[in-house]
Amino acid sequence: MSFKANDSLSEQIAQHLGRQIIRGEMLAGDRIQELRIAAELEVSRGSVRESLLILQRRHLIDILPRRGAVVKDMSESHVRSLYEVMQVLLGLVVRKAIKVMQEDDLDRFIELIHLLQQQVDERDTGAFFDHSFLFFELLYPYARNTFVEDILDNLQPAIQRAYYMALHIEQDEMKECLTFFKAIIETIFRRDIRSALEIIREFAEHQSSLVQESIVRARQIEAAWGRRKK
Repeated sequence: MSFKANDSLSEQIAQHLGRQIIRGEMLAGDRIQELRIAAELEVSRGSVRESLLILQRRHLIDILPRRGAVVKDMSESHVRSLYEVMQVLLGLVVRKAIKVMQEDDLDRFIELIHLLQQQVDERDTGAFFDHSFLFFELLYPYARNTFVEDILDNLQPAIQRAYYMALHIEQDEMKECLTFFKAIIETIFRRDIRSALEIIREFAEHQSSLVQESIVRARQIEAAWGRRKK
């Protein structure tokens, strides 16, 4: 596999492996073997090791004594904690955006929402997933706080993993997400902080519950299958 020269090699490997984890191609508990990855990608083992440290910082893997790197578990408590933190941080960003964003700044968001609407109409889940996070990436800098941006950058892959699950659990979840994006932009335009924070809370709780319920169902199915095999 060939990589581009824009990012460091370890960053590109981390992005490659991260996409596989986010999209469920690598499952919770799967081991990530440095030698196999290095051979498959034709890179050094040292570069792979550095990429694993990046993935650990982004909450996609755990590096365990004697076991090495494994894909991080997606438990109900993990998902709940993730969305609770995201709710607080996104609320901070939107609160600041309401204060500093100019009317002209909204044009990029409105254009993106039109694109997301088209993808909902075409039921293009993959493109909708990718462009959803372009919305957040446009929004984050309005925090005017490098610490918040850094935390959000490191949390985003874990959020993407849960968000990807949510989009594939319910057929209408794309519409729910689009409604959320539209509502956020509307409240920013109206300078309505209270409504914005309530919208963020409701959406975070909705999606958190959706993903947690899916995890519980999957565990129940796995347990039932295990009993049948016995």
